[in-house]
Amino acid sequence: MVNNELLKHINLPKDLRHLKPEDLPQLAQELRHFIINIVATKEGHLGASLGVVELTIALHYIFNTPKDQLIWDVGHQAYGHKILTGRKDIFDTNRQLGGISGFPKRSESEYDAFGVGHSSTSISAALGMAIASQLKGEDKHHIAVIGDASIASGMAFEGLNHAGVTDVNLLVILNDNAIGIDPSVGALKQYLTNVKKGTEKQDNIFEALNFNYSGPIDGHDLPLLLSELKRLKTVKGPKFLHIITTKGKGLKQAELDQVKYHAPGKFDAKTGELPIKSELKQPPKFQDVFGETIVELALKNNKIVGITPAMPTGSSLKYMMETIPDRAFDVGIAEQHAVTLAAGMATQGLIPFCNIYSTFLQRAYDQIIHDVALQNLPVIFCLDRAGLVGEDGATHHGVFDLAYLNCIPNLVIFSPRDAIALRNIMYTVQLGIDFPIAIRYPRGRGHLLDWKKPFKAIEIGKGICLKTGTQIAILSIGTIAKTIEEVILSIDQKEAIGHYDMQFVKPLDERLLHEVFKTHEAIITIEDGTIIGGFGSSILTFANNNNYKQKIVTLGIEDQFIEHGTTDQLMHLQKLDTPSIKKDVEDLFFTLKNS
Repeated sequence: MVNNELLKHINLPKDLRHLKPEDLPQLAQELRHFIINIVATKEGHLGASLGVVELTIALHYIFNTPKDQLIWDVGHQAYGHKILTGRKDIFDTNRQLGGISGFPKRSESEYDAFGVGHSSTSISAALGMAIASQLKGEDKHHIAVIGDASIASGMAFEGLNHAGVTDVNLLVILNDNAIGIDPSVGALKQYLTNVKKGTEKQDNIFEALNFNYSGPIDGHDLPLLLSELKRLKTVKGPKFLHIITTKGKGLKQAELDQVKYHAPGKFDAKTGELPIKSELKQPPKFQDVFGETIVELALKNNKIVGITPAMPTGSSLKYMMETIPDRAFDVGIAEQHAVTLAAGMATQGLIPFCNIYSTFLQRAYDQIIHDVALQNLPVIFCLDRAGLVGEDGATHHGVFDLAYLNCIPNLVIFSPRDAIALRNIMYTVQLGIDFPIAIRYPRGRGHLLDWKKPFKAIEIGKGICLKTGTQIAILSIGTIAKTIEEVILSIDQKEAIGHYDMQFVKPLDERLLHEVFKTHEAIITIEDGTIIGGFGSSILTFANNNNYKQKIVTLGIEDQFIEHGTTDQLMHLQKLDTPSIKKDVEDLFFTLKNS
């Protein structure tokens, strides 16, 4: 049994620095135990934080944080950092509504030097801080901790390339564990593997970029880490420390199954075992509908290829990678490359399904415009995790895609209301299209058990009338249609409500819209994306262009960054849950009656 004899006395790094170096391994054991116990019941990112416990302790012990600035790339490995920097007593609120964020956040603590959640930003940010310190004549250290999966991203190389021609006080620490969320891929991964084995024949890539390189060293050997960090404090200019760690260190199951234990959900803190899954048949996750359908289609159509930037498990492209490995590509954390790779494939007659989380596609915006849409190439973007995603919070919500894609010429935007519609649009586009399309769908499960129906082609730009009405028409996009069905069933004047699944945000079904506006007194639009620039905005523009004067209510995500909480909690706060929408509909009936 591990007690917290040392950890209970440590609230800030200044307390940590009072310990003797020989006490730190015990503290590491206590810190691991603390993280495991809380994540076991509260859920969150586990493996990444367990892998950097010794590094976290050593950095705060040797460097004078927060004056010395420490940036954790991506940030899901910063749980130990949070616990040692004043958040130990509230760590059980991690990722809960109103609690602390699962990622470093500047507004949360002075020890969180930079807000992170997406990968490969740490080197650029730390370099910016280091240059600012130099310009201001300040003597402080700037440390970026980046994983081997993140350092393969283009932006990390851009930061390294610039840093190598400066003389600023920057330390880049490569936390090399051969895995991000899924196993790392690519030539750089192979290079790092060879460095670890001592078989690399090429010149050191980081020394070639003018970094003072040291390593690789064991990232779990605290005395070695302490001495090396102490030495590096005295070295001027850009420095690079290569450490080898094990993701999930200290929990046997997390070490053995690093993919599953990246964010395992609830588990037994003592044994590490995950709960046995219920035998109850459930509707599939949308990612699995995509994963199974692309395999089904690709087995019949040899032009289909699948692409994912480092998320084969999360996107379920892993099914195709297992079944048809030569036509499914994990390109690493490289969204810009993924999009332009797909564009290149499309020019040669292949049918690329480029599967990227909605929040990560933001990183490839220019490539969507310049490399795909401008050339009108038939790339199929499958945007997973669209809408509110829950506990990962503001950095991961996929609420901007409808707005940022809506303004791009040539691009078609489709949002399926259920698993059958997702299957059918995937079937439709692989038959042959002459335009790019974005298909966006949410995290989690749908509501249909019987979803593997025979394929049916979908007419591009066509909406569907789900229910006729006389007074209020509700226009929905995507899976929120199910919520609208529940709302209508709960309202007394249900016969007066029409419900339309528009399916396509772009192009809009204008013929259907004219019919709707001519037969209803008021319109409600609803989407799980930003109101500004999204689906509702397009309906307002249509009404204005066609001189319709009806009252139009636009429901969606307000003009603010949404924090973390369960998806249900956040939908309630954004007034997109059944009771809130019901109230909006009833208020509109009242307005119509009294106008």
